[in-house]
Amino acid sequence: MSLVELVPALTTAFLAGLLGAGHCFGMCGGIAGGLGAMAGRGNAIGAALAFNLARILSYGLLGGVAALIVGLGGEVLSVPGWSRWLRIATAIMIALIGVHYLFNLHVLAVIERGGARLWGKISPLVRKLASAKGPPGRLALGLAWGLLPCGLVYSILLTAAATGGFATGFLVMLAFGAGTLPVLMGLTGWAPALGVLLGDKNFRRAIGAALILLAAWSLLVMGSAGGEHAHH
Repeated sequence: MSLVELVPALTTAFLAGLLGAGHCFGMCGGIAGGLGAMAGRGNAIGAALAFNLARILSYGLLGGVAALIVGLGGEVLSVPGWSRWLRIATAIMIALIGVHYLFNLHVLAVIERGGARLWGKISPLVRKLASAKGPPGRLALGLAWGLLPCGLVYSILLTAAATGGFATGFLVMLAFGAGTLPVLMGLTGWAPALGVLLGDKNFRRAIGAALILLAAWSLLVMGSAGGEHAHH
């Protein structure tokens, strides 16, 4: 997948992380906020930073591995036009995420329920990591927290997987993680205003419509590239 073709997926991942920050805060905010008390007043920022960087790294690794498996799977099975089908799947995922925000449809809940069983198995480990003290505990906790059964995370993970390569999948999930940082890091000053903006229905609908246009644009770019290839 070329850089031009990857732009819609990266943009979607970042905006989904940003718009889903309220959802992320509901699921991760409690433990992220508790890091300050666990680390002590002087180390609160460092503890939160270590946790969030590890969390984002886990997203990136999941995205890279998922995309690598999907990409290699198509090659091993010798599926005709596999890379093209992956680009179409990426566009479809972007469009579905856009529909989610445009019409406020909870289409991500189905994906979220699919990961509940996995979380049930690893949650004891996460609780054990949460009780550890010091930077190693924060890092380990953040890495484990990337497996939280979140429909938004899984939707972007599917988008990342459809890119078909480790580097591209890794970058897409990093972009998503970067979008979640403003709220989960508790950036004061402009954070309250950001929260109001992200919660505005019209703003979210506008972003949803923009994501659908991005999906359409990515399909047009792909079609144009395919047409030029056929012409030559």
